[in-house]
Amino acid sequence: MSELDLSALPRPKSQPWQVRNPKNTWLITAASVLPMVLAVIITLGAALDPTVATILVFLPLQIIASVSVGQYIYGKKGRGDALLVIFTIFFSTLVGVLLVSVMFSVVVNGIRAMSPQFISQNNVYISPTTSLGYGGVGHAVLGTVLIVGLTTLFTIPLGILIAVYLTETRGRMRSTVRTLVQAMSGLPSVVSGLFIFALLISPNFGNATGFTQQAGWVGSIALFPLMLPTVARIAEEALRLVPQELRNGAYALGAPAFKAFWQVTLPAARSGLITAALLGVARIIGETAPLILTTAPANNTNLNVFEGSIATLPTYLYSYISQAQATSQQRAWGAALVILILVFVLFSLARVLGSAKSTKAKKRK
Repeated sequence: MSELDLSALPRPKSQPWQVRNPKNTWLITAASVLPMVLAVIITLGAALDPTVATILVFLPLQIIASVSVGQYIYGKKGRGDALLVIFTIFFSTLVGVLLVSVMFSVVVNGIRAMSPQFISQNNVYISPTTSLGYGGVGHAVLGTVLIVGLTTLFTIPLGILIAVYLTETRGRMRSTVRTLVQAMSGLPSVVSGLFIFALLISPNFGNATGFTQQAGWVGSIALFPLMLPTVARIAEEALRLVPQELRNGAYALGAPAFKAFWQVTLPAARSGLITAALLGVARIIGETAPLILTTAPANNTNLNVFEGSIATLPTYLYSYISQAQATSQQRAWGAALVILILVFVLFSLARVLGSAKSTKAKKRK
């Protein structure tokens, strides 16, 4: 009786799903390229608008070609797969093109206004036709920092407390609180501004002048419901990512729930909580509608958020982009670029902190 060969079989050079039929590859390539070539020829020959041609010529040709090839290769199921791939790639590309176009326009037009004076000076004694060498967004940057900072001062603790309540407790109101937070995330910014304006500024409750005047702290209150959902939801996810074994180990050593959270869970989720704060700030730093309704624009530098007019980058941009003078519109583009840079810095910091957190988690494993 011969002995059985129990040695391992050689591993195949490629996985079965990686083996491709050259004929199918050529068909898929042709279905991707030919509609584009035909669309370009038709567009140039008929002198069509590129946007109209993309929707009315290229997209139908691409759908017909891809569905035909998908049905030929994979049968009936290939038609649905082809449609899904087409619409996913098409609309993802469309969104990407629009995003790149907006960013390119802001950078190209805003860079012309950038200078040390534009970043540091205010707009006192500046007229709509004054040269770009004088005046700038310095006072608006300070106003934005003060108003957003005041909002952040109250929103971050409350957002983290909500996240702790949703993740670390078993209260009966958890579902209600989560529903309210999710509902607030869809609140239009102009509605938040109108509510605060009607509640505190416009005449109400028999007070002919309203409770207060337009001021920076009123703008901070209007930004509060816009920032809170972002912080609470991201902080909740950060706390949920903390391994349950860490909590159980603290409980096994006899630590009460408060100390286990304060000394174990919170330090483990620290980078995620910082990311939540940064993304919350990035969410509101460019909001315009609430600040237009609750703050009065100013050309001078005002560091008192509780009294007087105060400038912010969004209201600065809004006030200058609506003017007809080319110099004023150039200042608005410069303000837009400053906002874009601030948001980019905040998202970059959030990304770096998130990557650092993932690296630490992999090392622990």
